[in-house]
Amino acid sequence: MRTTLYLLLFLPLLLNAQGGTEIYVFDLNKKGDQYQLINAQNLSENNGYDNQPSFLDEQTLVYASTRNEQTDIAYHNIISGEKKWISNTENGSEYSPLKIPNQDALSAIRLDKDGKQLLYSYDIKTGASTPIIEDLVIGYHVWANNNTMVSFVLGDQSSLVVTNTKKNKHKTIEKNIGRALFKIPGTDLVSYISKKNSQWEIRSLNPKSGKTKKITHTLEASEDMIWTPDGTILMGKGNKLYQFNPKTDTEWTKIASLEKEYLNNISRLAVNPSGTKLAVVVNESPETIVQKQLDAYNEGDIKAFMATFSDGITLYNFPETVSLSSKALMEANFGGFFDQYPDLHVEIDSRIVIGNKVIDEERGTYADKTFHAVAIYEVNHGKITKVTFIRK
Repeated sequence: MRTTLYLLLFLPLLLNAQGGTEIYVFDLNKKGDQYQLINAQNLSENNGYDNQPSFLDEQTLVYASTRNEQTDIAYHNIISGEKKWISNTENGSEYSPLKIPNQDALSAIRLDKDGKQLLYSYDIKTGASTPIIEDLVIGYHVWANNNTMVSFVLGDQSSLVVTNTKKNKHKTIEKNIGRALFKIPGTDLVSYISKKNSQWEIRSLNPKSGKTKKITHTLEASEDMIWTPDGTILMGKGNKLYQFNPKTDTEWTKIASLEKEYLNNISRLAVNPSGTKLAVVVNESPETIVQKQLDAYNEGDIKAFMATFSDGITLYNFPETVSLSSKALMEANFGGFFDQYPDLHVEIDSRIVIGNKVIDEERGTYADKTFHAVAIYEVNHGKITKVTFIRK
């Protein structure tokens, strides 16, 4: 019964993050006292769930990623593009991978198909795993040092727990906390989100003494954050990113909007050790995918255009007449069309979004000709899988 209860408590945390989440990596620059995001790169480009990134070093990211109907730990070099898998658990999935201090290993949450949920250690080279803590149901965690872990423990209310992993001793500090747990740069402290009050707070914790202290309030209803090496907090809300330095600031400052990248719902964040790269987990909505397709169409960029479609894309003439069902043939046809008519341009007169369907009334021009159509796009797992045209 208790296992079932914990699983039911944990599943909403996972489900809220799923549904076409992607990991984007930005160059993180600092101009004066303010950070800037440039050079967006979709690192994961994977159908389904890509989330909970953390840096192993300057250029290597690990994260939870969907494959074969389960979630495994992906190891990704953001410079070379090399990607490999660390875990391949037949009866379960892994989440929230983190480097274990002074070990060539990761710690990650394993959620087995039978509902069992434990924190495991995974050898980075071999993927071999062993349980770290077997008497707590941990949702999220951070290493304070070699033998001290601070974790978000599931129960009737989420609990902030400090564990001596060498002695397997636990101490509960506070109830009703958020999922963001991080080392505070240059200190022995850990930050966490307290939800005890209506206005959530970012607080510091001394794992040794158990003493806590308020740092600042969060953005309203936001709980995902990260520390940069210079002690600045970055936090997302919607498609915007904010910063706050506890040493110099009294209020949050907006530093970036991901609107131009058509990215929404910023959640998990990760910064590399030098503070030059920022990984951001975002949602690409159906409207976002369709708009990216339209922009690539107008730019005549066949590579970007085709990247928005699934491998099984099928084009229809209304109501159900198949006009094209091969992605390769579609690329050849549209590529030739783009080359022949460099002045090709489409405007949207109206747009309706219903669930995973986007309905555009389109007006296009090319070679002094004008055409009108209604296009009904169906988007699944971050890709356009079906388009139905109604032509005038």
